Amino acid sequence: MRILVTGGAGFIGSHLCERLLNEGHDVLCVDNYFTGQKRNIAHLMDNKNFEVMRHDVTFPLYVEVDQIYNLACPASPVHYQYDPVQTTKTSVHGAINMLGLAKRVRARILQASTSEVYGDPVEHPQTESYWGNVNPIGIRACYDEGKRCAETLFFDYHRQHQLEIKVVRIFNTYGPRMAANDGRVVSNFIVQALQGKDITLYGDGTQTRSFCFVSDLVDGLIRMMNSPAEFTGPLNLGNPTEFTIRELAEKVLAQVGGKSKIVFHPLPQDDPKQRQPNIQLAKEKLTWQPGVALNEGLVETVRYFESVV
Repeated sequence: MRILVTGGAGFIGSHLCERLLNEGHDVLCVDNYFTGQKRNIAHLMDNKNFEVMRHDVTFPLYVEVDQIYNLACPASPVHYQYDPVQTTKTSVHGAINMLGLAKRVRARILQASTSEVYGDPVEHPQTESYWGNVNPIGIRACYDEGKRCAETLFFDYHRQHQLEIKVVRIFNTYGPRMAANDGRVVSNFIVQALQGKDITLYGDGTQTRSFCFVSDLVDGLIRMMNSPAEFTGPLNLGNPTEFTIRELAEKVLAQVGGKSKIVFHPLPQDDPKQRQPNIQLAKEKLTWQPGVALNEGLVETVRYFESVV
């Protein structure tokens, strides 16, 4: 098939492009390189089925494709808070433009939504039926509410125009090609440990996250895209095994070694205390569950950062 991946030079997008090419598809990677990096896709450039286009999804795009994976949007607080207005535009205008393209060419389209639509959850673990607890005027709202609005648009295009849509809510994902400066907890801890700096924990380190290795996540995205048309989602994709942030710091230190100490800083505004997906629906509908344990995934991720830091 002819497959468009927006945000294709990003962390998850580049792994998705690679997997789709390995399956024999023609892949069009679209990215404006705000957070995506050319080095993430450099090894794919010689593939005759791979094409790259510098483009911002807040502007319309006219191409002929069979499927669209809409991953374009800065996904870490450091990056999406740098230009919050543009972050909202990327989620909302980007969704409108990609949905318009899908409608014109009758392509099936998948929206990479986020666990952030649940906000600071009062339901734990989070199921797809939970509506969330989001601060609509906080510093994270540009991302949280932008993604929530994108989901609204997807389901309205589905109801109004009978568009074939898929919506997945991605929980914390990690692995090679994460940006070293993205401020996410896994990359932060690894880079700090490799550089011999203190490991900075926000809050008391008891807040929890669930970490999914990127290859597991990409497998879930592809399974969702190719699931029966009547199953639209939303669908949680993530690893349900929960760790405290302090446990993660200790695991990173054990792998990297060195003399870094753990130090504590105040918790940022609206930072969720708990984040764990309920993936029962993914198990039932896609026969999907993550297979890479955190210790195993950290080995590959540390090896990658050793080569770039």
